[in-house]
Amino acid sequence: MARFSVGFLGCKVSHTDAQEIRERLTLDGHTESPEADVTVINTCCVTHEAVRKSRQAARRAARRVGQVYVTGCAARLPGAFAGLPENVTIVALPSERTAAFVAGDVGAIGCVRADVGFDRVRAFVRVQDGCSFSCNFCVIPQVRGASRSRSAEAVLDEIRRRVDQGHREVVLTGINLGCYRDSGAGFDLARLVRSAGSTPGLARLRLSSLEVNHLSSGLVAAMRDTATVSPHLHVPLQSGDDRVLRSMGRRYSVKTYLERVARADGFNLTTDVIVGFPGEDERAFERTLAAVEAAGITKVHAFPYSPRPGTVTAGEDTVPPHVKKERSARLRRFSDEACHRRWLGKVGEADVVLVDRPGKGYGDDYSPWLVDAPVGALVRARASAVTEEGIRGIAA
Repeated sequence: MARFSVGFLGCKVSHTDAQEIRERLTLDGHTESPEADVTVINTCCVTHEAVRKSRQAARRAARRVGQVYVTGCAARLPGAFAGLPENVTIVALPSERTAAFVAGDVGAIGCVRADVGFDRVRAFVRVQDGCSFSCNFCVIPQVRGASRSRSAEAVLDEIRRRVDQGHREVVLTGINLGCYRDSGAGFDLARLVRSAGSTPGLARLRLSSLEVNHLSSGLVAAMRDTATVSPHLHVPLQSGDDRVLRSMGRRYSVKTYLERVARADGFNLTTDVIVGFPGEDERAFERTLAAVEAAGITKVHAFPYSPRPGTVTAGEDTVPPHVKKERSARLRRFSDEACHRRWLGKVGEADVVLVDRPGKGYGDDYSPWLVDAPVGALVRARASAVTEEGIRGIAA
């Protein structure tokens, strides 16, 4: 029996990758422990900094344990982990094959359990992987491959299993979630949302991230009509300047973006923005701030532009680092103010909060709450005040 640990960097899909590896190793009879003999690092390559942190994590782990497996997006980036110690194995395989490879290499001691659940209130269920589009800055199609979807039957079976394990909330994840299709069974994402949201015992269903071109009126209707679905959408903007969007290879204009997100009126909208993309001047950045405000976005994840190998813009990086840093700080302040305004609007109102950490959780629209209730509890709370961390609530 091996003692193992699994860590991950990056997005919710990376979290799902790590979860699958943990589950497979546990099913094979191994034990998760901080004093591990085997460590798996599921990596990210969306920025140079993400690769640096992934490499650093792998090197640290190699000093502590006998065997390290490097998996995930950065593992499939050629040369990213060259020169690491011999006890580090780079697993440059598609996500669907990674868990089986790691488990097979570690070696099973027998299927000692038929099923396993982890002590979590939220489960991430991958429904789609890969991307068949090629934005000029993005390395993900190289490392994740073309878009592909799981069958609706497999997805719905997993959701039922996660609910039976005690998960109160399920998050549907994918690299390009809106591309989900099970043509044989007649499922698109909207129909999957309706079916998944109707799973007996499921308290809440959320979507991880959605490209604006996939924000259809049918999908919004499915979300509004299904009682368990959270009124929250994360829709990457990347830039609020049309010239920069064209340079990025994005397939929409600012006008299109604003028209599409308007379909989700009343939802809590969050987004990603790349700061300092080649050619972004001060006027272009000001247009991004204006677009964020016009869309009614609250939380903005700001990513300073980082050239990625093998992409169209790999050789371009025209905005100085200090300018990227200053613009990122301005965008975060802008986002903090927008979040604060939304939270203030909830004072005196009640919401259902899923407590996922001691004293903290998320409301129905994914606004953060501070509530004194047990981890895993779904509590109805009334907003009494607002802090820098979120909405302070009193359990009803």
